[in-house]
Amino acid sequence: MASCSFHLLSVILIVIASSGAWATDPSPLQDFCVADKESPVRVNGLPCKDIKDVKVDDFFLAADLDKPRDTTMSKVKSNVTLINVMKLAGLNTLGISMARIDYAPQGQNPPHTHPRATEILTVLEGSLYVGFVTSNPDNKFISKLLNKGDVFVFPQGLIHFQFNPSHDKPAVAIAALNSQNPGAITISNAVFGSKPPIADDVLAKAFQVDKKVVDWLQAQFWEDNHN
Repeated sequence: MASCSFHLLSVILIVIASSGAWATDPSPLQDFCVADKESPVRVNGLPCKDIKDVKVDDFFLAADLDKPRDTTMSKVKSNVTLINVMKLAGLNTLGISMARIDYAPQGQNPPHTHPRATEILTVLEGSLYVGFVTSNPDNKFISKLLNKGDVFVFPQGLIHFQFNPSHDKPAVAIAALNSQNPGAITISNAVFGSKPPIADDVLAKAFQVDKKVVDWLQAQFWEDNHN
């Protein structure tokens, strides 16, 4: 009896451990499920296009990811070009997306999170100072200076950033994320640029600052550097 119970417990532990290794998005149940963006059906994700209507261009995008992006229009001096299911319908149900990130000298991709994905970043040009912060209660800051060819992982849901420390050279990175729609929450935008705004009493207490500081921050233009 004890042996049987031990075997059952072992099976349960293996199942639990294995579930942690699954991708964020559910695994596909067919070869592909090209997103039908015109469908009135609402599901968790996007409904499938009829297979007879699927074309090769559903799996292709002339994204020009080899070309530099404009970083001059961004206050944070960066430009994120995200390729997700909304741009490439063939990604639907496949649990993956990617982005090219351009950084001007002293540019940054400010602190943000991806609620539905882990990110792996590869530096293609220049150098990047990157880091993430662990969850409460430790809030440990883990950071590294990356050079061309280096790779760094940002665990799902944790606040992270990238910063180009050079004063005269741009930087470029490619990121891969294990969700067709990873989402992005830029911390400053969400906290101080929410619509409608969060009550300044709440933020003043949370950040231990005067309400006038909160009011000033909320009056700023909080832009999105994602395209």
